[in-house]
Amino acid sequence: MTKLSFPYGKNTLEYDFSEERLQGVLLSRLEEYIPEKGEQELVLEALATPIGTPSLAELSRGKKKVVLIASDHTRPVPSRLIVPPMLSEIRRGNPEAEITILVATGCHRGTTREELVSKFGEELVAKERIVVHDCDDEASLAPLGILPSGGLCRIHSLALKADLLVSEGFIEPHFFAGFSGGRKSVLPGICARETVLANHCSEFIASPHAKTGILEGNPIHEDMLWAAKKAGLAFVVNVVLNGEKKVVCAVAGDVEQAHAAGCEFLSERCVAHPVPADIVISTNGGYPLDQNVYQAVKGMTAAESTVKKDGVIIMLAESGDGVGGDHFFHQLADEPSIEKTMAGFLARSRGETMPDQWQTQILLRVMMHARVIFISSLEDDLIRQMHMTPAHSIGEALALAKEMLGREDPTVTAIPDGVAVVVRK
Repeated sequence: MTKLSFPYGKNTLEYDFSEERLQGVLLSRLEEYIPEKGEQELVLEALATPIGTPSLAELSRGKKKVVLIASDHTRPVPSRLIVPPMLSEIRRGNPEAEITILVATGCHRGTTREELVSKFGEELVAKERIVVHDCDDEASLAPLGILPSGGLCRIHSLALKADLLVSEGFIEPHFFAGFSGGRKSVLPGICARETVLANHCSEFIASPHAKTGILEGNPIHEDMLWAAKKAGLAFVVNVVLNGEKKVVCAVAGDVEQAHAAGCEFLSERCVAHPVPADIVISTNGGYPLDQNVYQAVKGMTAAESTVKKDGVIIMLAESGDGVGGDHFFHQLADEPSIEKTMAGFLARSRGETMPDQWQTQILLRVMMHARVIFISSLEDDLIRQMHMTPAHSIGEALALAKEMLGREDPTVTAIPDGVAVVVRK
């Protein structure tokens, strides 16, 4: 027997698999990488050796209004490690700088004070000016220009008024932007909802280049990079995290060059080759990435890349924060036919994108390839309305999968962290 552990919320779920049925375990080789330096030292070293730009202190000289874009509560970015040294560098360059930390929520709900304290620490929250972005607050938004995709780009006016715009973030495989981090601090991070909708249109989501680990030719990435450069994002600090959410790599400097260096480091270690199986078990890496069903779609795409056609995906996501959005829920629950919903999405132009359509579109694509059993803390009826089968343990899910497949000995592939790997040949 082989015992495997799967992140689930702030805990783990374990299961013993027979070696005959278990075809493979897809892991990122990032877990094998042990940096020679500690987390804080890696961040400080990146700040001291920026890629493609002068130091943050040099960039800060003579800059009165500085905006630091920070990640929100849905991202496991170790802001306690990154933001304080960035603030120190800014003030080393200009002690009189007026600094605002702008929390990049994208289209997520606003970050609470409790969540801010959890991210930054009580002292920083009490001392610094922090503004939480709201993509629907018209008074806070200003036009930046027209995206390459043709959509109107509007961002938080604080960013446009800044003499210096910088950001922090982390790099991981992203299921349609290729990789997270870098330019994503601006788009979708601090953009208007309409801008995010244009960028996440069904045409772009359906592109063969809008996949995990792909930047070249990716129309979504190209829009994002344009917005970041147009906004004047002058300096980024991005980290790569292992499965324990510890920093193993840090890069700093130019939004494109530093981000590319971080992506290269990660891509060399996170590619896993498909191991086809009847059943594929995946997760969203545990808390905070598995707080809702919406986010869990990311981990499902890893399973999609290796499960056999008409097989079963077992997705583990504790989902303590619920579904993740009314639009997302009703797009799934209000129409019995997933094929009809998908056809409707694909018929929409870039300017007709509905909120959360992209996430629903990808989940529909997954469900049209394989059935999904969803392990969570949510009510069973809620999961059923979203065209998935509910379960509350791996054992229960495997029993249900056997029934679905009509086989006593279906094969299994396990992906303990579905957002940490790029599954491709």
